[in-house]
Amino acid sequence: MYTFSTKIKDLEGSAIRAVLKMAQGKDLITFAGGLPALETLPVDFINKTIDKALTENPGLALQYGVTDGYGVLVERLQEKVKKMGMSLKDNGVMVTSGGQQVIDLVARSILNEGDVVLCELPTFIGGLNVFKSYNAKVIGVPLEQDGIDLEALEKQLKENKVKLLYTIPTFHNPMGTTMSELKRKAILALAHKYDFLIIEDNPYGELRFQGEDVPTMKSLDAEGRVIYAGSFSKILSPGLRVGFAVAPKPVLEKMVVAKQVIDVHTTMLSQIVAAEFLAWDGYDSHIKNCCDLYGKKARLMSECIDKFLPEYITHTNPDGGIFMWCDINKDVDTKELLAKAVDLKVAYIPGYTFMIDTDKPCNSFRLNYSMPTEEDIIEGIKILGEVF
Repeated sequence: MYTFSTKIKDLEGSAIRAVLKMAQGKDLITFAGGLPALETLPVDFINKTIDKALTENPGLALQYGVTDGYGVLVERLQEKVKKMGMSLKDNGVMVTSGGQQVIDLVARSILNEGDVVLCELPTFIGGLNVFKSYNAKVIGVPLEQDGIDLEALEKQLKENKVKLLYTIPTFHNPMGTTMSELKRKAILALAHKYDFLIIEDNPYGELRFQGEDVPTMKSLDAEGRVIYAGSFSKILSPGLRVGFAVAPKPVLEKMVVAKQVIDVHTTMLSQIVAAEFLAWDGYDSHIKNCCDLYGKKARLMSECIDKFLPEYITHTNPDGGIFMWCDINKDVDTKELLAKAVDLKVAYIPGYTFMIDTDKPCNSFRLNYSMPTEEDIIEGIKILGEVF
C-alpha cells in the first residue's frame, strides 16, 4: 500500500533516540544522550530575553525572517568567526536550524546520487543518515587518537573520486578525541591534491576543559574547501535549534536556496535569543562554568571506569566536549548487552550506532558525562561493571 522513496526506505531511525525514548518514564541512569547539563542552561537569561523581545518588538520576533539569518545575529557571528581566525573575504555566514541542518544543506547542494563521501569511523549517526538519504556512497576511514588515519584516507582518495569528507575534528562524537593541527593541515593538502570539499562539524569546540586550543580547519583553509558547521545547542540550548554555517560564497548561495525549500528560515525568536547571547556580558563566565563542570565530570567518569570496569575495557580521555568512548577488548556485542544494562537501570549507546554497517557486531560503546549527576556517574559505572 505504501511505497517509500529510495532516499528514505533503507534509513533506520537513530538508535540514540530509541534509547532515549526507552528511558522515558523509567528511573534510569542514562549515559546515552548528548544533552548539556540542565544546570548549564541559562534559563533566566533566556526568559528575560524572550520577554523583552515579545514586549518591545513582537513583530520582529513572531513574523517571517530572511532565509540566511537575522541581521544582528549574522553580524555577531561574523565577529565571532573572525576572532576564531576565519577569513570572510570569500566566505559568508548563514544561520540554520541547528548544526545538523548545515550538514543537510551541504549535502543537498553538492551531492548527486552515487557521489562518494568519506567519513571517520566511528562517526555521528546524524551525518551518516544525511549522506545516505541523498543516495551517496559512504565510505569509512579509521579514526586514530590524533585524528583520521592519513594513510587509509589517501588510499581511499586514490581508489575513489571523492566529493566530500565529513569530519568532527574537535572533541569528536562519539570518540571524544581531537585531531592534531598537523593532521588538519595534511587533510587540507590532500583536499587540494585530490579536489574534494570538507564539512568541519564543530558543535563542541568551545567546551575545552584541558589542553591547548587547536585551530579550526576552516581557519587554516586558504582555498575555500571547508564548510564549517557551528551550533548553539551545547552552549545555549539544544531546544532552540540554532546553528550556523561558514562557507565559500558560491556554496552558501545554494545552501540558502535549499533552506528556503526546507523551512524558509530559522525561528526568529530563537535567533534573537542567540544574538543576545553572543552580546551577553555573562557569556565568558557561562562558557567557563560549562567547561569546569564537564571537566570535573569527565575526570570522575574516567576514574570510575578505571576503578569499576574490567581491565580489558579501555577508554578515551577527552580534553573537552561531552563524550567518552570505550572499547571492550573481547569478542562481545554491546548492542546485545544493552538490554541487560537497562534491566539494571543504566543506559549507554552501543558502538554499532556510529558505524556504516550497523548489522556488524561491535564491541565498543559511547558514554555521555554532561547530563548525569556525579552520583549517577559513580553508581552507573559500578552497574556497568556488573554488566560487562
